[in-house]
Amino acid sequence: MLKWILILLVIAAVAGLLGMNSIAGAAMTGAKILIGIVLILFLLVLLGIVAIA
Repeated sequence: MLKWILILLVIAAVAGLLGMNSIAGAAMTGAKILIGIVLILFLLVLLGIVAIA
C-alpha cells in the first residue's frame, strides 16, 4: 500500500508541475485517503486490536 501512496504522490507532483491541477488534486486526494487507511491500521496493530500473523 505504501508503494501506491508513493506512486500517487509522484503523479501529483508531476501533474502539478505540468499545470494539470485537476489530475494533481485527484492523485493527492487518493494519496491522503491511503495514508489515512495506513495510519488507522498501524494504530490498530500498535494497540493490539488487530494481530498480524
